[in-house]
Amino acid sequence: MAGKAVYAIATMDTKGEEIAYVAECARARGVEVILCDVGTQGPPTVTPDVSREEIAKFHPDGADAALGYTDRGEAVTAISRALAAFLQSEVVAGKVGGLVSIGGSGGTAVASYAMRAMPIGLPKVLVSTVASGNTKPYVESCDITMMYSVVDVAGLNRVSRTVLANAANAIAGMATGTVEDAGDRPALGMTMFGVTTPCVTAVSKILDEKGYECLIFHATGTGGQAMEKLVESDMIGGVLDITTTEVCDEVVGGVLTAGPMRIDAIIEKQVPYVVSLGALDMVNFGPRESVPEQFNDRFLHVHNEQVTLMRTTPDECREIARWITSKLNRSTAPVLVLIPEKGVSMIDAEGQVFYDAEADAALFEEFEKTLDVTETRQIRRLPLHVNDPEFAEALVAAYEEVAG
Repeated sequence: MAGKAVYAIATMDTKGEEIAYVAECARARGVEVILCDVGTQGPPTVTPDVSREEIAKFHPDGADAALGYTDRGEAVTAISRALAAFLQSEVVAGKVGGLVSIGGSGGTAVASYAMRAMPIGLPKVLVSTVASGNTKPYVESCDITMMYSVVDVAGLNRVSRTVLANAANAIAGMATGTVEDAGDRPALGMTMFGVTTPCVTAVSKILDEKGYECLIFHATGTGGQAMEKLVESDMIGGVLDITTTEVCDEVVGGVLTAGPMRIDAIIEKQVPYVVSLGALDMVNFGPRESVPEQFNDRFLHVHNEQVTLMRTTPDECREIARWITSKLNRSTAPVLVLIPEKGVSMIDAEGQVFYDAEADAALFEEFEKTLDVTETRQIRRLPLHVNDPEFAEALVAAYEEVAG
């Protein structure tokens, strides 16, 4: 924390007194605090250390693009982007020890957008009036700590003082606390689903014995996003994307999509990349009654009371393959795709409920047809099931090959 400060962020035209109180409490804990104003309407009620005009200069299209909107929604969007760029520059300069913000829905949108752009591990505390509802749009796959304000962030009273003081104490503790050194073992990201657990567990065990630290992500949408956020933050140096099932939900319309940006960060960061087809036989929905009506005539498998799986068709498998290879074809770093010919999940094997030789063949053939093979971008078919021990060994060997 030496030489770094906590940046306290608020729309200081309406939350000036309250964010100043947070700063006062944090400073009492020995923390340097820098007040940042992201107000978009009237003048600040407390003098900030960094004005909205200064922050606005960091908007990609210039200061004029961040200020002057009469529409509140447009103003919030514009200042959000300026704040993210400003904080990124301060982080790069080594000035930021933590972030704390307070606000209603508008202030939360501004601060959370900027916080999501910050590196994983940088302390982030956000006191919000909307923190007791669906926080996924604000947190996504980032390590943002949200606190419900209980009362509105509108003045200081016996409740708000306590909540805001707790937030100040929390960010002060985070910013000044020590974190155990992660060590020098190279970190690898791996994706897993229940139906690929034997494979990923075996791969992890082998790589652990070889000196790697394996970070396993549940491929539930946010899992894939979190993995790629860590790649983006240079905290993961290689990926074994064994379970690419989130793409099924993105393409077909399931509930566990990681979004259209899945795979992009891995390609852009040029880390060694091994890809497989784990659980590309299924699209995920909630309870049986939640499955959209257009899928009622499809083959559905009730995994449990909360999860219903839908088998992908040959046409969907081809589209999924094209979606993935369109990303991989942009790669400049080594990429190796391994196809398990005898099934891509625990329930995609002869005698199991999702076994469909025609759909699997369509998936495998479309991968081979659409992947632009080069010296560094390869694809291999193996006469194995995804959960066979030999396939796990092949994945490890593939990673060692692409990692050089």
